[in-house]
This record gives sequence, C-alpha cells and structure tokens, in this order.
Amino acid sequence: MDTEKKTKINRLINQWPKGTVGVTSYLTSLGFSYELLRRYKGSGWIEKLERSAYILSGDEIDWPGALYTLQTQLSLHVHVGGKTALELKGYAHYLPAKQNKVFIYGKRGLILPAWFKEDRFNVTFVVKRTNLFPADNREGFTEFKERDFSIGIAAPERAAMEMLHLVPREVGFDEAQLIMENLVTLRPAVVQRLLTACSSVKVKRLFLYMAERQAHTWLSKLDLSKIDLGKGKRMIVPNGRYDAKYQITVPVDREGIPA
Repeated sequence: MDTEKKTKINRLINQWPKGTVGVTSYLTSLGFSYELLRRYKGSGWIEKLERSAYILSGDEIDWPGALYTLQTQLSLHVHVGGKTALELKGYAHYLPAKQNKVFIYGKRGLILPAWFKEDRFNVTFVVKRTNLFPADNREGFTEFKERDFSIGIAAPERAAMEMLHLVPREVGFDEAQLIMENLVTLRPAVVQRLLTACSSVKVKRLFLYMAERQAHTWLSKLDLSKIDLGKGKRMIVPNGRYDAKYQITVPVDREGIPA
C-alpha cells in the first residue's frame, strides 16, 4: 500500500469512534468514495453491517453506538429518553443493571434506517414518535459518555415527563412513583419551562401529583399559574381513587389513603 493510501486509511480509522456505525453518506462526505469503501472492505479494514452502513473490522457495536450515528451522521432528532435516560443517570438504581428495553423518542414522522435493528443489539427498542413537546423545543437535554463518544439523552426533568407519558400502559404506576421519589435535585427553572411547553395534560397533572406526594422541595419554586392543567377529569388507571386536586384517577389505597 503506497503512503497516500496508507495515510487515508489511517485517517479513517483514527477519526472513527470505536463502537459506532459509519453510514455511507457520511463517509463519502469525508472524501471516502464508494469504490474506496469497497476496497477497504475487501482488504479487511471495515465490515458491512448492512446496506449503506459499515463498522470497523472486529468492532463490537451496542445500541449507544448506533444511536450516536443517528444523531451525528444522519442528524436525526432522536434521543434516549424516559425510563432509559433516568436509568443511565442513576435514578433507577433499584432496577437490574442491564435493562432489555431502550426507550427512544423522536418527533412524529421519524423514519429510522433499516440497519437500526433491536435484534442486532439484543435489546427491545420502544420508539415513541410524539409531540409531547414542540419539535423545536431543545429544553432538558444532556449527554451520556459511552466509550469513545457521547450520545444526547433527555435530562432528568424531561425524562421524567417522557416516562409519565407512558404510564400505565408501558411503565407501571408504582415503578414511575419509585423513580420520581429519587428526583430530589431537579432544576425548578427547567421543570417550569418543560411543564409550560408540555402538550399533555395527563403528564403535567401526574408529574405534579407525584412530586407533591414525595414532598420535593423544588415543587414550591414552580409558578403553577403559568402551567395549563386543562379542564375535566383524567383517568390514569381504571377503578382507581379520584384525586380531586389534580382531577386524576390513581391506584386505590395509594399512600394509605382509602378509595
């Protein structure tokens, strides 16, 4: 291999974060043509994951490395949120260390590439295409460091609301309440802005209900007059107890209160 070709393959390997996928459109934008990628594959430098996607030869890819590619190379507005984001930040420490469900959130109409398959990463992707927050709302995000790269995930304030959006069908009420119990350090200003922007009356009422039950100190710093809690009753669970303050139906005998 001549010096120029060796320099080019070295450049590709050095700038490729270990544990991530490289998509053809991105790699060609860096100056690696389709023909060159085929040659690198033939020489054993890279492996084809699927159509239009490669990995470094011998590399192991987990779901964070795949998500990194969606966010950085394909510029998709998709993130890990809800219960998974809270797990990654240590707010669900009572759960098993390795969870097999990964909650992923994106806007309505989100299309994921064919190579982003759950069976490839030994997890179950729960993909939620939702308008819980306006599409251009970038409030409540943070990063999670994984190997040689970082992925964007929901910060605890946003993740909690995303989690409650799925109660009780995909996240249990008791489980959500246990996680909410740990959220003692939420940032009131961030919570305020997210509750103001949130489109779900159910989520806002349930969030405030659980925060009040846990007597979180940050709750007193919110201006509830600026949060639209809607009108009428909302049933969280069937055959439950009605909470008159937040007009929601919650499980019976919660916190020792009779139905």
